[in-house]
Amino acid sequence: MYPFFRYAKSITKAVIANKKGDQLDLADTSEIEIRCSLTDIDNFLEMNNGRVLTLFDLGRTDFAIRTGLGKQLLHKRWGLVVAGSTVQYRKRIRAFDKVTIKTHVAAIDERWIYVEQSMWVKGKPCSSALLRTGVTSKGRVIETQEVLDAMSKSDWDMPPTGYVAEWIESDDDRPWPPRVES
Repeated sequence: MYPFFRYAKSITKAVIANKKGDQLDLADTSEIEIRCSLTDIDNFLEMNNGRVLTLFDLGRTDFAIRTGLGKQLLHKRWGLVVAGSTVQYRKRIRAFDKVTIKTHVAAIDERWIYVEQSMWVKGKPCSSALLRTGVTSKGRVIETQEVLDAMSKSDWDMPPTGYVAEWIESDDDRPWPPRVES
């Protein structure tokens, strides 16, 4: 089940932080803390890999609200979409561990905002995800320049380089729809 209570709590915390002046720039990193609960774990008593992706939603929500994107989403009736992701798992997160979720923009191109997120326990990285995200209007992804203009960040430029550019290129080589072998 989706963690609606945690989601509402993270929205409330982000709105309060934003009103207190704890705002973020697009170049900043958002950090939120959660506790790995019993509803997050699998039969091995560690955080379920699918739950990691779900909880990353909380970090992206905090980032959106504190950068001002959230206000534009509401005002313009825009939505957010994840169009691709790659995840690395390196260290187990156990029940009741205190987890820090870090979120920042890794790159932006004409259509997509590439977001990197990570989970940390006791100062050690546990998992990391690179996500291709977009802002939608009426069911279609809009150009990032329109989003940047709405946020008064028209001159902001962060083209994909390094591993982000390599991931984009590699993902372009992936067949769609996927091949089905019989």
